[in-house]
Amino acid sequence: MKKKTWMIGLAGAVILAAAAGSCSSGSTETKSVTAATTAAAAESEAGAGAESAAAGDTNSLETAETSAENAKSDGTVSIEPQVLLDQNDVVITAQEYVTDSIWGDGIKVLIENNGSQDVGISTNELIVNDYMISGLFSSTVAAGKKANDVVYLSSSELEAAGIDTVGKIEIYFHAFDSNSYQTLWDADGVEIRTSAYDSMDTTPNDAGVELYNQDGIRIVGKTVDENSFWGTAILLYVENTTERNVGVSVDDMSVNGFMMNPFFATTVYAGKKAIDDIALLSSDLEANGIESIETVELKFHIYDADTYETITDSDPITFAAE
Repeated sequence: MKKKTWMIGLAGAVILAAAAGSCSSGSTETKSVTAATTAAAAESEAGAGAESAAAGDTNSLETAETSAENAKSDGTVSIEPQVLLDQNDVVITAQEYVTDSIWGDGIKVLIENNGSQDVGISTNELIVNDYMISGLFSSTVAAGKKANDVVYLSSSELEAAGIDTVGKIEIYFHAFDSNSYQTLWDADGVEIRTSAYDSMDTTPNDAGVELYNQDGIRIVGKTVDENSFWGTAILLYVENTTERNVGVSVDDMSVNGFMMNPFFATTVYAGKKAIDDIALLSSDLEANGIESIETVELKFHIYDADTYETITDSDPITFAAE
């Protein structure tokens, strides 16, 4: 699964709040990440700072123009009915693109269990317009029965990624025994192209301060929200241009000189991107008398998401929040 599996067991009210768009932020107390001082970031900034600034201005303008254009087509996205999966007596058919006032956009699916065993279906990964997105989906289908359900796309994460119009969805289905919850099988990814595919905006939402850029992995610090749902959230853009799926976590993190216990682990598939946040609990900040984030130091731990083998550990990276 994607990030923060510790959150999954929380109450349904938390999930509802996240789906309604209160997941990462929603506060006005948001700062920008500034002044990265790692040697790698300094070299990158020296070599491409002016170009990045100009590109950032251009990208912002293009994104604004594209968003305005896409806004005209809101509510008109559709898909063709199609079989997404036919495996081990389970058939999943995408029926239509739907929009719910609470849960947001999603794909209505028909799940047919033609086997003799009760089966649960969820998603390992959900990718929208090449961005990793959390999938709030799990459905149980008794042997010989059918079920209609919806694979919803997190509204807050679509917004964070700058996705106004969904053009492409990739789903990795996971099947499990609905009684024991043991894995039965994991399916390969399937792709759904919507009616907006040809006009899909692929501009990366990478505005911010580059913290790490090495061997195909790029990490950008975007904002620090000091009044997020969990306490404080540091929003990151992570891009993976390698040919393997990678995971990113953080080690040895300190805020204003005090060690923290952050919650952060994100998976980014090959050729994909993610917008994710490092969560700091209010209790940790209060225990150290921290009322405002001024400086942050951390190391990124980058590993193979399939084997968990370490790829690299970054040098300490320091940045400020203003």
